Amino acid sequence: MTQSADRAAAPMPALFISHGSPDTVIAGTEAAEWMKQVGRELPRPRAIVVASAHFEIGGGVAVTADANPETIHDFGGFAPELYQMQYPAPGHPKLARRIVGDLRAQGFAAGAVPDRGFDHGVWSPLKLIYPDADIPVVAVSVDPAAGPEHHYRLGQALSGLGAEGVLVIGSGSFTHNLGEAFKNMRQGQRRADVPDWVEAFTGWMNDRLAANDIEALLDYRARAPFAVQNHPTDEHLLPLYVALGAAGEGGSAKLMHQSADFGVLSMAMWRFDHAMAAAPAA
Repeated sequence: MTQSADRAAAPMPALFISHGSPDTVIAGTEAAEWMKQVGRELPRPRAIVVASAHFEIGGGVAVTADANPETIHDFGGFAPELYQMQYPAPGHPKLARRIVGDLRAQGFAAGAVPDRGFDHGVWSPLKLIYPDADIPVVAVSVDPAAGPEHHYRLGQALSGLGAEGVLVIGSGSFTHNLGEAFKNMRQGQRRADVPDWVEAFTGWMNDRLAANDIEALLDYRARAPFAVQNHPTDEHLLPLYVALGAAGEGGSAKLMHQSADFGVLSMAMWRFDHAMAAAPAA
């Protein structure tokens, strides 16, 4: 990309995407239809940075550095066509190096990693949002041992990217009790009723996000109703905090979509805008 193209890139929000089951990409669900639409509504980003719930290295922050990352099929038991799907978006080694530098400057143990492709937390939502796979993509790891505050600070360290036309996405799941989800999956109940314990949790999260109550959100595991039941482990919620932090201090949050898969998997999608972008014109 030329420098003039970079300067002309439109400012981008940050997004939290509930990517759901790997077969969301072919299932025609409400969430899948929303993802198809949002890519047409947003300005075209010059690059995309995805914090994926499926990218873990056991400590520190890893950033993909390959120029042509492979498509990883990190799941089993789904339709054969999913294993044939490719998402041949280019990487962006220069941006990866810049992100590593920014993270290290903020005190993170960060490094660029070679030979790491795009897991389904990266490629399955992007195949719906940007199906042409012609925008450079960099993936960033999460660390479930580090908790929400670490990931919020990680997002803050990326907060300058939006003004440069880079779309930051946290890709996870607003709720993620797979044990309960599998019960409905085995029975083919994709449109199962949403239990009260899921509605209570998502309602609390929605309210706290709309109120920009960062203190409560960072302590969600102690404060939110049924937090542990909705997230027995919280790696799928941590990308939310990356997206939230990427909007910077005083940003605004907007619930863009809300539906459910298999009753217990909330497919909520949130948009976070930087304070300068969110402020009305004088």
